[in-house]
Amino acid sequence: MNITNLFRSSVGKKFIMAITGMALFLFVVLHLLGNLQIFLGPEAINRYGAFLQGNLELIWPARIGLLIIVGLHIWSAIKLAVENRAARPQPYAQQEIVAASYASRTMVWSGFIIAAFIIYHLLHFTVQVPAVNLTGKNFTTLEDAKNQHDVFRMMVIGFQSRVVTLFYIFAMWLLFLHLSHGVSAMFQSLGWKSPGYGSLIARFAVVASWLIFVGYISIPIAVQLGYGSSYVNSFNVNALQEVVK
Repeated sequence: MNITNLFRSSVGKKFIMAITGMALFLFVVLHLLGNLQIFLGPEAINRYGAFLQGNLELIWPARIGLLIIVGLHIWSAIKLAVENRAARPQPYAQQEIVAASYASRTMVWSGFIIAAFIIYHLLHFTVQVPAVNLTGKNFTTLEDAKNQHDVFRMMVIGFQSRVVTLFYIFAMWLLFLHLSHGVSAMFQSLGWKSPGYGSLIARFAVVASWLIFVGYISIPIAVQLGYGSSYVNSFNVNALQEVVK
């Protein structure tokens, strides 16, 4: 298949969506592993953040590549949805709707909401726009004792907002729905899903999606339950003492 047919044919678009979906799935897993270092304490997560910020020549190409991948994934999903609707102008029969999973029937909409969340998440913790964190604090000024960006304190303060936490959990639930169907469909589009182990792949998709969901929401829930508050409060006390002096 040449590059022109890859972008024009339905099979080519499914291949693009599958490959980009695989790349995004791997990113989601790696990003989760990085974020979970918050449970190793401030030093670990701040060291991780310093490593990323100290290798911008690697990070920026990765970010640009990720944006291209996201763009191709969304483009292929929209084109396939439009083509499927055009090919089937009559509404689905009621029994077909019941048979289809909720996750599969909401793939496009959950994808759009997840994309909106990603934009907010980037503004919140990457670009660190003060207006969107709902805390009144400027995250760019947070530094630890080693003059590194205090990622630990930023995440704790950021998730102390219940509105942000609820939005985050909602977005992760949509991500769970998206992945629980998308991972299995990805194997099918690539021709890696045979009748012999198709059910095993489907179970893997659901289990992996649950683990990702629980992993991501464990951070804001832990913060809401008080994790990291003593660390943040110690900085507040020190800052107050400096003002008094």
